[in-house]
Amino acid sequence: MAKDKYVRFDWAAKRMLRNKANFGVLEGLITVLLNEEVHIEEILESEGNQDTYDDKFNRVDVKAKNSKGEIIIVEIQLTRELYYLERILYGVAKSITEHIQLGDKYDKVKKVYSISILYFDLGKGADYLYHGQTTFTGVHTGDTLQITTKEKDIIEMKTPEQVFPEYFLIRVNEFNKVATTPLEEWLDYLRSGHIKDDTTAPGLQEARRQLQYMQMPREEQLSYDRHLDAIMVQNDVISTAQKEGRAEGRAEGRAEGRAEGRAEGRAEGKLETAQKMKDDGMAAELIARYTGLTLEEIDAI
Repeated sequence: MAKDKYVRFDWAAKRMLRNKANFGVLEGLITVLLNEEVHIEEILESEGNQDTYDDKFNRVDVKAKNSKGEIIIVEIQLTRELYYLERILYGVAKSITEHIQLGDKYDKVKKVYSISILYFDLGKGADYLYHGQTTFTGVHTGDTLQITTKEKDIIEMKTPEQVFPEYFLIRVNEFNKVATTPLEEWLDYLRSGHIKDDTTAPGLQEARRQLQYMQMPREEQLSYDRHLDAIMVQNDVISTAQKEGRAEGRAEGRAEGRAEGRAEGRAEGKLETAQKMKDDGMAAELIARYTGLTLEEIDAI
């Protein structure tokens, strides 16, 4: 492996970036997205950080607090999930409630930034970066509502954007440009693991120093290699099973030539897909997500 080969961001986020000495890498990505300098004070623990079978392949969570006390969630999703938008909404809501104590005033509620790094095709769109936040716009006037609050004889004017969460969806697979901006350089690293020698993008200089494969202990290298193998196998199993399942379902439907035949063909295709995924050792919960079958139906296969 080349000397300048860098470990994938999902691996680094799960392990190396939790070290305070390496916060600069994560700070750089968030700085580029928010277009303002961000400093991470600490990595926070939550239920979303737990190691599970699903986490191995599908999600890596980093939950951090910046110097403003705001909460930043970074999720890396490697394979498709049917209810992904609902999940990130739940994650934001959970983070808000985890960091406010019973009896606290609502001014203790912290703003949350949710950053999703997606290695699958979520929805339809031409861009590789999407940003969403809550605003209240006048139906007739088109103006943005501002809220006046009085605290300790000081009147503060706030907008909903200062309070409500913001969401960033990074669609890694959609990036196919020559990297010329800091954001594009980050996308180049997220997609291909490439970092320019002369990069000035925030965080990537730190990544060049801290995330080199050859600098890791041999045991860590072997663990990282197994991680890459697992991702390749997982993606291959899912892709093959889905294609074969759809093909068998269509064939069965054409043979019957009736609506009943098409329905039976689709059902049979799901069962075939589930059987292949089960044979490859995938968890029942993951099979259910990709086939739509219930856990009871999967257990009965």
